Amino acid sequence: MPTAPPYPFGQPDPQLLRLGDGFFDAVTPAQFPVARLRYRNQGWATRMGLGELTPEQWQRHFWAFEPLAGNLPQPLALRYHGHQFGVYNPDLGDGRGFLFAQLRDHATGRLLDLGTKGSGPTPYSRRGDGRLTLKGGIREVLCTERLEALGVYTSKSFSLFETGEMLQRNDEPSPTRSSVLVRLSHSHLRLGSFQRLAHLGDKQRLRTLVDYACAAHFPHLPSPSPESLLREVSQRLAYLFASYTAAGFVHGVLNTDNLNLTGESFDYGPYRFLPYYDPEFVAAYFDQNGRYAFGRQAEACRWALDRFAEALSLLSPITPLRRVLCDFEPTVFAATHAAFLRRLGVAPKDPVADALLVAGCLCFLEASRLPFDTFFFDWYGGAASESRARSSPHRASYTGDKFAALRRQLAQYQPTHPQRLSEPYFQRPGPITLVYDDIERLWAPIAAADDWSLFLQKVSELQLLGQALGHAPAQSLATSPIP
Repeated sequence: MPTAPPYPFGQPDPQLLRLGDGFFDAVTPAQFPVARLRYRNQGWATRMGLGELTPEQWQRHFWAFEPLAGNLPQPLALRYHGHQFGVYNPDLGDGRGFLFAQLRDHATGRLLDLGTKGSGPTPYSRRGDGRLTLKGGIREVLCTERLEALGVYTSKSFSLFETGEMLQRNDEPSPTRSSVLVRLSHSHLRLGSFQRLAHLGDKQRLRTLVDYACAAHFPHLPSPSPESLLREVSQRLAYLFASYTAAGFVHGVLNTDNLNLTGESFDYGPYRFLPYYDPEFVAAYFDQNGRYAFGRQAEACRWALDRFAEALSLLSPITPLRRVLCDFEPTVFAATHAAFLRRLGVAPKDPVADALLVAGCLCFLEASRLPFDTFFFDWYGGAASESRARSSPHRASYTGDKFAALRRQLAQYQPTHPQRLSEPYFQRPGPITLVYDDIERLWAPIAAADDWSLFLQKVSELQLLGQALGHAPAQSLATSPIP
């Protein structure tokens, strides 16, 4: 296909080509029979200089995958390994996706990657069809919208096309409709990218990858080294998993190939948002031992970072690398309290008081079985929301001696943004949620009658939530998760 003329505001910067041979494979996108655009992230398209693309141009680039002008001449499937549920797997890699383009963010100058999901088979598909179900694509769009609204550092769904194929799947009624997703993030590199090179004993390419990662993604580091890279990644992931706790989010599959360098959450398969606070809650039916349960996600991340350190030990002694990771747990601890208070809309006081308040809230949530999102909705701003909480459909939960003690703790905290209580979101009778049943309800009319009204309504509601909490669309990727 001929390459389209340059777009006036895009800043292509295909940095990954600097790595050279041995890190990726050029691949050919699938040819799909149908193009039905179901989601277009106009906010981020505008920010990246692609907002003026016509519908025809959008289809050419994000359905047929015609290269963007001045960008990667052909999609690249990245090579990586990883631990899956604790077992090392050398047969991974981009199996149904690829890196399509790299551009610069106008606002920050940071590198942004456009990657795909469901774009066809690659050398790493392991006999799979390389496709994505339409329901899977919808679930990912909704997940990224909600996480962005809650201030979680997440990849963003950029485009979703329905593609007209009927797929066979074991985990949902088949045949089922198909889609192709384009997502936006700051890095396509995973911990497993480094594990692969260490597993192969390829010290030279591992050094090249460390140098590239530091230069492309962390230019503020004083010198590129395994220790500085590990410290940066560890800190970013600590903040990510702290934000998971405040969001009540369970990723489901936290394998080392699902953790990236920049600390962004991505790749949403069997995720769940908590209906009630439960540390043992799991998202994936196949996680029978609860390895990635809600209350164990930070622990799983720490384990993955240990494996990352072991991979980097091909370049540096393991002892100083392990010493770097000693900061992970304290960072998660402090960041969790900060994230919890941010979601509650109150200003921190001191570390001890903040820890006691968060512990009191979690004990109350576990004992009362109050819906997780309801607590943050009813008590946003602390005591400033008492009249709202007392008129809540769940007001009966806010009685008794145990809650009275928590109420006294809340009274000591000042609201950070009391003006937000006048936002339309807080005039609703209850919170906007995205629990499992919510997704099933909006999928049913799509499956039965191609009725997208509930999906579009939910996307609008999630953006309303983000505006109320100060996390408007096209902001979360621009803000570093590390203060």
